[in-house]
Amino acid sequence: MTQRGSALNFRDFVQELIEAGDAVDIRQPVSPTLEVGAITRRVYETRGPAPLFSNLTEGEPGHRVLGAPAGLTGRADGAYGRLAAHFGLPRETTPRELLERLISAMHADPLPPRVVDGGPCKENVLTGEDVDLTRFPVPLLHAEDGGRYFGTYGFHVVRTPDGRWTSWSVSRTMLHGPRTLVGPAMPQQHLGMIHQMWRERGEPTPWAMVLGAPPAALAAAGMPLPAEVNEDGYVGALAGSPVDVVRTELHDLRVPANSEIVLEGWISPDETAPEGPMGEYHGYSFAESKPQPLFHVETVTHRDDPILPVCVAGLPPEENHTIWGTMISATSLDLLRSSGLPVSMAWCSYEAATCWIAVSVDIGRLAGMELSERQLADAVAEVLFGSHTGWLVPKVILVADDIDVTDIDQLVWAMATRYHPGTGEYVYPQAPGIPMVPYLTPEEARTGRGGKAVISCLLPAQLAGGAPGITASFRNSFPENVRRRVVERWAEYGFRR
Repeated sequence: MTQRGSALNFRDFVQELIEAGDAVDIRQPVSPTLEVGAITRRVYETRGPAPLFSNLTEGEPGHRVLGAPAGLTGRADGAYGRLAAHFGLPRETTPRELLERLISAMHADPLPPRVVDGGPCKENVLTGEDVDLTRFPVPLLHAEDGGRYFGTYGFHVVRTPDGRWTSWSVSRTMLHGPRTLVGPAMPQQHLGMIHQMWRERGEPTPWAMVLGAPPAALAAAGMPLPAEVNEDGYVGALAGSPVDVVRTELHDLRVPANSEIVLEGWISPDETAPEGPMGEYHGYSFAESKPQPLFHVETVTHRDDPILPVCVAGLPPEENHTIWGTMISATSLDLLRSSGLPVSMAWCSYEAATCWIAVSVDIGRLAGMELSERQLADAVAEVLFGSHTGWLVPKVILVADDIDVTDIDQLVWAMATRYHPGTGEYVYPQAPGIPMVPYLTPEEARTGRGGKAVISCLLPAQLAGGAPGITASFRNSFPENVRRRVVERWAEYGFRR
């Protein structure tokens, strides 16, 4: 029996978006060559509904593409509605509620997946000469891209040679040929770690890639969980039900039964090919390609009329920021809380392209700990920069808990009025970090170290548990009876509610 609900069934997720008015089914002819990318990019930048392209001019008839699956919406009833739907939560779910749900699942007992005999992903099975990836509407997303990207919103499935650890890992793949893909498998990523284990044996890495996965599974695959933690058990805890999985045709790996498309094959232990350039999550495209591992596809299974989800990376916010940033926020907040530091919230601001995380400090608790600003910065750096999640984010911004770190306007105000140049910044040149950050020097990118800092927006009075003054705002500068009367008469004044 097929699992239902937006968290565990991608088709249900798409249908719920359409019914909520947060997706639009486009029946006019649209080309996967740049037009899909251009429409999706404009959707991000106007906060429009997700585009479902149902009449594509390339690829087999019936094949579809969904753009901006976790983009933000401009609607007042839930800017984070698409993101919340990934977890089966109401559209009006707030960022803090999202993080608490994710953290709660991290501390719950894992629910291992349930192996079933078949599922929608097996409706079509292609092997041998029938395997031709160009049958799919693989889009050219940016004019400057070095190729068409098949995997921008899917995850890899690999398992260690001894079978003890199965990883679901998000990493992009570019179309290389009718039966090959090329993409990164960095050694710090779980995908790269397991690939290296197989390479050391001189063997190809058994591999599958899932596209149009259950949304909760895709989100979990992008979460920086510790090594040797199986994402599939976390998905069960998160969704409240074990995810149904089926055996792959080739390697006895397990993939979600409700997946739209599953590619199966192996990663070459030694073959590489040029990959990129591609518009990146930090908002830039650099004019060079890099040699990356080659993925050989030997079997394809897919649903009838499959839907390929795509992320058109670039200026935020898009899925690299909304999904990845949210999962980074949850793991970071959990780490900081568990360390005993006086932290009330952590948020990887979508607008900052996953290049900073804002940390809200409970100044009452901080005063009781008698930590200097330097000691607090060092403690936060030790916890975050020494972790897998902190490897991904180069800058930490510390603010007092009077600031809502999910509100970019408040955060900018705090940075502008509370950060002291020259004394409020602490640099950690030996801290490890992701080499994709645009401002890194060539040496920092090569060694994977440097470019990391903690920036303090804590004023001296706040370090002692006090306040610098009263914030002049609607909330703080007027008596409650005046605020209530203004809100109640807002429409009467002539304003929209």
